[in-house]
Amino acid sequence: MSRFAPYLLVWIAANCFGQIQTDDWQARAGGKLAFEVASIKPSLDQPFRPPSFPLSNDESFSNTGGHFVADFPITVYIQFAYKIRPTTEQSQAMTAVLPKWVTTDRFTIEATAAGKPTKDQFRLMMQTLLAERFGLRVHFETRREKIFALTLVKPGKTGLKLIPHELGPPCDAPVPGSKEGLQLPDRCDVQFLTMGRDGLARMGSRNTTMDVLAASLSGPGNLGRPVVDQTGLEGHFDFIVEFAMERPNGRPGEAAAQQDPAGPSFVTALREQLGVRLEPTEGPVREIVIDHVERPSEN
Repeated sequence: MSRFAPYLLVWIAANCFGQIQTDDWQARAGGKLAFEVASIKPSLDQPFRPPSFPLSNDESFSNTGGHFVADFPITVYIQFAYKIRPTTEQSQAMTAVLPKWVTTDRFTIEATAAGKPTKDQFRLMMQTLLAERFGLRVHFETRREKIFALTLVKPGKTGLKLIPHELGPPCDAPVPGSKEGLQLPDRCDVQFLTMGRDGLARMGSRNTTMDVLAASLSGPGNLGRPVVDQTGLEGHFDFIVEFAMERPNGRPGEAAAQQDPAGPSFVTALREQLGVRLEPTEGPVREIVIDHVERPSEN
């Protein structure tokens, strides 16, 4: 199996999660915070600048000494600031009544903060920046919608490719070679998605919670609805799942394997490799609503 490479924010920002998120993390991070100084410039036709750290809803983070750089449309900054990851359908609903530039125009943000902020503290600073410089106003609404509940196939038992993190290699240790078909990503706290030469997609993470794992499933599986963890599993896990990626013209949940049997469908792979299944049901979904946004004020 080839080594993993980050699928960066194309997947992270566009495809997944608007589940039941609470605001507990904001209180733990310290409440309202702000950058000491910040510059915002339209990227125009400039080459893309990678961010200081992944603007994802997981814990992937590198201490930057208070320095922040990123180059994305404002929708990515909003999702980062509020620690959400909408499904494709939720993203479309969120932006349907907004100006086109909200999803198409990139803005380079360079900012400096005091001390050594955590990733969640950077999120709080971004909330303040978006409110002050983009005039952003948002609120959250909880609606009862169709979801997939992620449950265990066999109570109390996971699949061979979903293991408690403490039973795998520590985050600061090298990842061993393939064992029983399991080769994990070489970094913790990051979700990876790659396409192998054999035509199979490989998705995995280390030191992740089941909440985050569930939230990551909607996009790669083209499921069309949020996935909510109901496995009852606590703690952190390592996992990898291999499946045939759905073709763009497939129906939600219909994997390419049904058209070209190169490997298991996404749903089958979850069941056979991770020991989990997706059960269609309804439940409360907390979604962000953008009340107002405007082009940024001058520096």
